[in-house]
Amino acid sequence: MNRYSTVLLLGTLTLSTIAHADALDGLFDNSIVGSISQAINDAYKPADSRDDDRDDNRWDEQDRNRNDDSRRQYEDRHRQLEDRRHQLDDQQRQLDDQRRQLEEDERRLDDDYR
Repeated sequence: MNRYSTVLLLGTLTLSTIAHADALDGLFDNSIVGSISQAINDAYKPADSRDDDRDDNRWDEQDRNRNDDSRRQYEDRHRQLEDRRHQLDDQQRQLDDQRRQLEEDERRLDDDYR
C-alpha cells in the first residue's frame, strides 16, 4: 500500500504541476506577457513616434512637392529668359542688317556726290 500511495502522490503532483504550468503559460501568453511586451514597445517606440514617422513621411512628400514646384518654376523662368534672349538676338541681327544697309547707302551717296 505504501507503493500505491507513493505512486498516487507522485501522479497527483505531476498532474498538478502540469496543470499549473499550463495555467501559467496561459497567463503569460494572454495577459501578462502581452501587457509587458506592449509596455516595452511603448517605452522604446511610443505611439506618438509612429505618428511622427507618418508626419516625417508627409513632410518629406511635401518637400518633394515643393522642390518639384520650385524646379518647374525655375525651368519656366529659364525658358522665358531663353525666349527673350532669342528675341533680342533676332532684333540685333535686324539692327545690324539695317546698319549695314545704311552704311552702304551712305557710301553710295558719297560716291554719287563726288
